[in-house]
Amino acid sequence: MKNKISELVDSKIKDLNVFVDDAFTSTEEGKKIFNIVLDSEEVIDLNKVTEASRIINKIIDESNLLEDIDELDIYSKEKGDNE
Repeated sequence: MKNKISELVDSKIKDLNVFVDDAFTSTEEGKKIFNIVLDSEEVIDLNKVTEASRIINKIIDESNLLEDIDELDIYSKEKGDNE
């Protein structure tokens, strides 16, 4: 599924310098959640996540790929110290 999501959205979010690192389904409290993890060569601030989420939500809605999913969660990878 990651490859399908990447194909759909990476070209649309590349101007934000972010890309899809992972996409997977999880279940929490009985809800089926589709998770999209964004990554970048730089730190991704909340504004970029929000902007990317708007773009991705629209594409996902139009694609009808996630009809059996209760919730979509889009977030960025955490960047840690390299020391």
